Amino acid sequence: MAEQQEFTFQTEIKQLLNILSHSLYQNREIAIRELISNASDSLNKLRHIQLSESQYRDDVPLEIVLEPDKEAKVLVIRDTGLGLTHDELVQNLGTIAHSGSKEFLRNIAATGDGAKPDLSLIGQFGVGFYSAFMLAEKVEVITRSYREEKGWRWESDGTGRFTISAVEGDVPRGAQIRLHLKDDMEEFTEPTRLKFIIRKYSTFVPHPIKLDGETLNEQKPIWVEPKSQVTEEQYNGFYQWLTHHSEEKPLWHLHLSSDSPIQFHSILYCPPSNFELMGFGQIQHGVNLCAKRVLVQDDSQDLLPEYLRFLYGVVDSADLPLNVSRETLQDHKLLPKLKKVLTKKVLDHLSDLSEEQPETFKTFIAQFSSILRTGIATDFENRERIAKLMRFHSTFSATESTLVSGGLDDKAPAPSVSLDEYLKRAPEGQSQIYYLSGPNLDAMQKSPHLEIFRKRNLEVLFLEDPIDEYALIQLRSYNGKEVMSIDGADIKFPESTNPTDEVEAKETPKNFTRVVELFRGALDSKVAEVKESSRLTDSPCCLINPRSHMSGRLQQVLGQSMREFEQTKHVMELNPQSNLITRLCELSNNSDNDEFIRDCGRQLFANAQILDGLIPDVEDTTGRTLRFMEDLARSKSAIVV
Repeated sequence: MAEQQEFTFQTEIKQLLNILSHSLYQNREIAIRELISNASDSLNKLRHIQLSESQYRDDVPLEIVLEPDKEAKVLVIRDTGLGLTHDELVQNLGTIAHSGSKEFLRNIAATGDGAKPDLSLIGQFGVGFYSAFMLAEKVEVITRSYREEKGWRWESDGTGRFTISAVEGDVPRGAQIRLHLKDDMEEFTEPTRLKFIIRKYSTFVPHPIKLDGETLNEQKPIWVEPKSQVTEEQYNGFYQWLTHHSEEKPLWHLHLSSDSPIQFHSILYCPPSNFELMGFGQIQHGVNLCAKRVLVQDDSQDLLPEYLRFLYGVVDSADLPLNVSRETLQDHKLLPKLKKVLTKKVLDHLSDLSEEQPETFKTFIAQFSSILRTGIATDFENRERIAKLMRFHSTFSATESTLVSGGLDDKAPAPSVSLDEYLKRAPEGQSQIYYLSGPNLDAMQKSPHLEIFRKRNLEVLFLEDPIDEYALIQLRSYNGKEVMSIDGADIKFPESTNPTDEVEAKETPKNFTRVVELFRGALDSKVAEVKESSRLTDSPCCLINPRSHMSGRLQQVLGQSMREFEQTKHVMELNPQSNLITRLCELSNNSDNDEFIRDCGRQLFANAQILDGLIPDVEDTTGRTLRFMEDLARSKSAIVV
C-alpha cells in the first residue's frame, strides 16, 4: 500500500470553498464548464511542449473524455494533457487562486523572446477546479505528469484538508477528475444532461470532448478562422447551429476581427425574416459572449444596441476582464467599447450592402426597418448613420408607381428613396427636407398640403407610420438640412422654385372676411386661427400646424398615449378661389345662411382632419353629415318628368 500524505490547505479553506461552491457560481452546471476548460488548458500546454520538445511527442490523441457512472454516482472527466507531479499537486491544488496557467505563461516568456504566446488558455485564476465541490462530496484527481513515470492520487472532501498518495501500476499521462457526486447531483451522470452542458458552454473547445464514443463538439469556431478560409456552406451551417433554424439561410453575415481598441473575433448574422412582424412579440435573444472559445454569457443584451436586437452571433475576446467565476465581467467599461465597435461595423456593413447588394438590402429594409429606425431616437452618436439607411416613399417614387383607381396599386414598389437620393434631387437653395405624415399612401397623395409643392416641383417624403416621423423629429436635420413636416407653419421654399409664369392674383371674393369670421365663431375652441391661405390652389382649406417640427397626426398619437402631452391647435387656412368658399361668400349676404356656413366650416375642419390622418369628433361629424344629406334630399324632386 502506497504511503499517504496529508496536507492542510494554505488558507481558511473551509470558508473559501463554501464561497466558491455556493456563492461565486450562479448555477452548478458551470462546474462542468470549468473542469472542461482546465482540461483544455492542460492539452494546450502539452501541445505547445510537444511542438518545441520532440522527446515528449507520442501518438496519444489530445482529447477530453466524460465517463459517467450512474450506479456509483461518479462522474470522471479525463484528459490526456500534461498532468501533474507530486509537487504541482501540492502547489496548484493546495493554494486557492494559485494560477498554474499564469506561471506556465511566465515560464515560456522567460525562455523565449518575451512575446506572450497565444495558447488560448482559459484558467487565469486557478479556482475553477474547486467548483467541483459544488457537485461532489469528495473529489479525486488521478494524474501522471508527462515528465514522470509515476502517478499520484489527490483526494479531498473540501473540509480543509487533502491527501496525496502514489498510485501503483500504470497511470496514463494526463489527469482524471473523479467526482463522487452529492445525493442531489445524480443528473450529472445522465448523458443527455452532460451533452446539453458541453454543447452550451464548451462546443468550441479546440480539442475533442467525448462521451460514450461520441464527439460532442464537432461544430468548429469558424469566427477565429480567416474569412478567405471559410466557405458559404460553413457560414450557413454555423448559423443553423446557432439559431436552431435548420435549413434556413441567413440574409447576410458579417465576419469581424479586430486588434484595436479591443481584440476580438466575431460573426454576426441577420435572419431572413422578422418574427416581430408576424406578431410573435419583441425579439429577446442576444449575442453569445465567449472568452477564448468558452461561453461566458449566452444571449448577452450588452453587446449590441436595442435597435440591432434581431442579430444573432458570437463575440469572442481574449481581453475580457472576467471575475474568478468567469460568469461576469470585472470591468464593465470594456463592454461599451466593444458595443461601440460592433455597432459601427454593422452600420457600415449595411451601408455597403445598400450599394453592393441592393436586392438583399431591399429585403432587409422590408423586414427590419421598423426596428432599426428606433435607433435614431436612442443612439445620438450613430443617428445619421441609421438615417442614411432608412427608405421612404415620396412624391417622386409615387409618380413612378402604377396608379389604380386614383390610389397606389397593391403591387406598388416598397419604399426606396433614401435621404441622400432625396437631397441629390433637391433644387438649388432648398434648406429643408419636406415630409408628409398620413394613414396611407392613397390618402397622402390626395392631401391638399401637396398642392404648393407640386406647383413648385418639390419632392415630399411620405411617412405612413408615426414612428417614422418620430425618428425624423429626433434626427431634426440631415446633412445640414432641417427636417420639416409640410403641414408646418415654418415651411421655407427655395427661391429657385418660384413660379415664373405666375398669373396675376385673382381678387378675393366679396364677403370673404365675413365667411372667415363665421368659421372662427364655429371653430373657436378647436383652432388657433382661421385665415386666408397662400398655399392652396384647388382645395377649399387645409390645417397648418404651428409646431412645425411635429405633424398634427403625431401630436394626436402622442396625446393619446401621454396624458401630459399638450396638443397644439391648428390654424385653418381657406382658399378664397375654391368653388365652395366662393359660393359661401355669396350665401353670406343673407344672415339666414349663417348657421349653414358655420356648419360648413365645422365639416371642412373635420374633412381636413381626416385627410391629415387625424380623428375628428365622430358624433358631431356624423350628425352634421346626416343633416346635410337630409337637406340635400329635400331639395331633390320626386316628380318624374
